[in-house]
Amino acid sequence: MKQSLTLRLGQQQVITPQLSQAIRMLQLSTQELDLEVQEALESNPMLELDEASPEADEAVPEASAQEASAQEASAQEASAAGNEAAPETPELDLESSDAIPEDLPIDTRWEDVYSTPPSSAPAAEERDLFERAHPGDSLQEHLRWQLNLAGLPPLEHLIATVIIDAIDDNGMVSVSVTEIAGSFAGRFDVSADQVTEVLHRLQHFDPPGVAARTLAEALSLQLQQLDPETPWREEAIDLVEAHLDLLAAKDFATLRRRSQFGEAELAEIAALIGQLNPRPGAAYSAEPTLYVVPEVVVKKVNGRWRVELNPDALPRLRIHSGYAGLVKRADNSRDNVFLRDHLTEARWFLKCLQSRHDTLLKVATKIVEVQQDFLTDGEEAMKPLVLNDIAEAVDMHESTISRATSRKYMHTPRGLFELKYFFSSHVSTSGGGEVSSTAIRALIRKLIAGENPRKPLSDNKIAAILEDQNIKVARRTVAKYRESISIPPSNMRKRLA
Repeated sequence: MKQSLTLRLGQQQVITPQLSQAIRMLQLSTQELDLEVQEALESNPMLELDEASPEADEAVPEASAQEASAQEASAQEASAAGNEAAPETPELDLESSDAIPEDLPIDTRWEDVYSTPPSSAPAAEERDLFERAHPGDSLQEHLRWQLNLAGLPPLEHLIATVIIDAIDDNGMVSVSVTEIAGSFAGRFDVSADQVTEVLHRLQHFDPPGVAARTLAEALSLQLQQLDPETPWREEAIDLVEAHLDLLAAKDFATLRRRSQFGEAELAEIAALIGQLNPRPGAAYSAEPTLYVVPEVVVKKVNGRWRVELNPDALPRLRIHSGYAGLVKRADNSRDNVFLRDHLTEARWFLKCLQSRHDTLLKVATKIVEVQQDFLTDGEEAMKPLVLNDIAEAVDMHESTISRATSRKYMHTPRGLFELKYFFSSHVSTSGGGEVSSTAIRALIRKLIAGENPRKPLSDNKIAAILEDQNIKVARRTVAKYRESISIPPSNMRKRLA
């Protein structure tokens, strides 16, 4: 095999580590960006938080770079001039001071710091016991706290503890009574009847309906804990225990025939059952609450829409002037190289932050420019928009627009929306125009909201109504849009009133 050397010209795109960092920071959400900034502050001594007002932080990267350069120049001048005598710090002369007086002047009073509770406050023993429960407790912790107050015998207390551990997040017992009794085999002689008896005790705990084995039992327990004088209480208990399946299927004709209730009576009973909670334990869910911080704020000022970045969501950083002043240009010592490398890294980090904010503001401004009708008239005025439209308008790649709009939120007079919300496909109209899928969903929601509850609109009927408005949508498309906005089918929307 003959070997030879050839020369070939070509272009190849190489992503440097700095460019990779800029791309990664662009797609971070607000919470992830906060973590990234915190990690940068901990790892890079050249970065520090800027405690100044947000108005003074608009040009943080440029000002920080100039400040660092000035500090470098001053450091060199200081080293050339030599060490100067620093002003001495005045010291206290304790030996020549007079004796300390017994009564020293004070600038505060005891009552200003430690205030006593008002006399009208109820005593601790007079307060409701449930007020002492910690609001962040899980459902199991809340039930165990009540169990400790119940004063059950040791064996029943143990059985109740096992039952509580078998309750899921919805407040329902996830295993059978027989399985719970069998878990004590070899240790204690526990029968299924004993477990059932303890289970009935737990079913009187808070929240109402907890420790139920079925949905019907959970609703029945909640009805039983209502005031006995509540209208239709007994009838609702009988209906839930015997005909809950028919009520869930909205089969009111069969329900009237089997329960012997009239239409008006059945409507009252169904209204009472509709006030119950099918998931009694959901209020004690252990899932943390996540709060969304918008990065873009849209306001209407003097008849024009103004787009601004949220100053509360922007990290305010700057170069540490003290450490930056220690960097020397011609010094290649280990310490100076360490400081110089971190200074370069800090400058690039601030540049990435500024680039992220500029890109986000540019994209959000163009989105608002296209969707002004939505901000003025609502969802029905939403225009079709895809990522490529914004990419061409701001002269960026489509992937950059996707990163810039992912998990970023915009606060508008109409509410809080993710930037991705403003992008939607389109459906052709009879006149040759286009309608956004978001606008079609809004029309479907409006039609269903105004329908006759006794005769809900079917998907075919909704498609026919939209076609009368020159919007060509198939029945399957209507069903897909309806399901995307969590609206049940027509047979599940049927009501007596």
